[in-house]
Amino acid sequence: MAPRRTRFAERRKALGYSQESFATELGVAVSTVTRWEAGTTDPQGYVHPKMAKLLRVTPEELADLLAPEVNLPDRSVVYAAAPPPGDTDDMKRRDVLSLLAVTGALIALPGTGSPSTRCGVAVGLAETGPELNSHLWRVFGLSDSKQAVYPMVRHQLGLLAKGLGEGQSDASRRQLCMLVGDLYQLAGEIFFDANRYTDAAHCYTLAASASKEAGAFDMWACALTRHAFVELYERRLSVAAPILAAASQVAERGDRQLSTRHWVAAVQAEVHAGLGDLDATKHALDTAEQVHDLSGKPHNGGWLRFDGSRLAEERGTCYLALGRPDLAEEALTAALSQQLSTRRRGAVLAELAALGAERRDLDQAGHYTRAALALADQTGSGYIGRKLEGVKSRLVPLLADSRASALHQQITALESAV
Repeated sequence: MAPRRTRFAERRKALGYSQESFATELGVAVSTVTRWEAGTTDPQGYVHPKMAKLLRVTPEELADLLAPEVNLPDRSVVYAAAPPPGDTDDMKRRDVLSLLAVTGALIALPGTGSPSTRCGVAVGLAETGPELNSHLWRVFGLSDSKQAVYPMVRHQLGLLAKGLGEGQSDASRRQLCMLVGDLYQLAGEIFFDANRYTDAAHCYTLAASASKEAGAFDMWACALTRHAFVELYERRLSVAAPILAAASQVAERGDRQLSTRHWVAAVQAEVHAGLGDLDATKHALDTAEQVHDLSGKPHNGGWLRFDGSRLAEERGTCYLALGRPDLAEEALTAALSQQLSTRRRGAVLAELAALGAERRDLDQAGHYTRAALALADQTGSGYIGRKLEGVKSRLVPLLADSRASALHQQITALESAV
């Protein structure tokens, strides 16, 4: 059953709107409002401003109202609802930073108390935490709107902090640290998708510390790699490079049957490409390709999801950065022919649009830009929006052409809406 949007419906009712009158004000069918509230469909981006005005909330508060209340199957853990309307994005950020500070202190301190003083939270987390974390990663992967997962993740992070404050055995403490290292990587992914890179980096830093305490080398290397990816997106390549070098060393101490070191190499390839080093890029990509030589399942579907299926699009991104449109188009076209998530498809479309702009082919640039914009609007993904920034910058020399100017304005409008 689809997760309902109870708070959204309650807000509508509190302001005196029936489903019929609300639909009339928005110019949509009553059945559309019904599906929104049932959680079976998401409102399109263009209707959000009018919805926010009718409900007398900010865009951030509307996003909270649209976050569905998800009941996890066969779980006694109760999910805490998203912050109510009135919680601003800044308030949520301070809340997360406070939780980071508390959790970081508890990880850094020696274990408190004794096993005999353990309470129910630590015991319950040790038993149900791994499966619940895995479930949250699956929900994240399947959700078009990644922000809808935040309330569930925030609730579980609060429980983990509470569990760390209890007395526990060394083995139990390592288990809790592993759960923290896992889930803070997911929290970082949610913030990264929303273009909140500083918050994402804080989450990845804590995830790395927790993973180190747990002695989980692969998880530790993945947290470092995600942190480096933030710096890569901010074009701070000189900062990303040493983080990845450290991640590579940590990964070498991990499980050789996992794909960790190959994922590190794939991200290193993007850094080398940004620095203009074609040979180093090719070497790193070839190392990443060796993931296909692993036997068995190379990832866990959570904090480690690299299986080489994205290498075509990653090659395209690298060759585009290196100014090799011939190699880039071949790789990106191959990527587009695969089964991709909405988010990944939007990113590949944006790269193809950037390639068209680089070639001054405005027909290609326009076709792929419009397709990427539609997916960015559908998902609310800042990841696709950030990819479109590369198109925007390449359009600047072409702005004398009305087609380029129109595309530039459409991307700017998307940035303003995010």
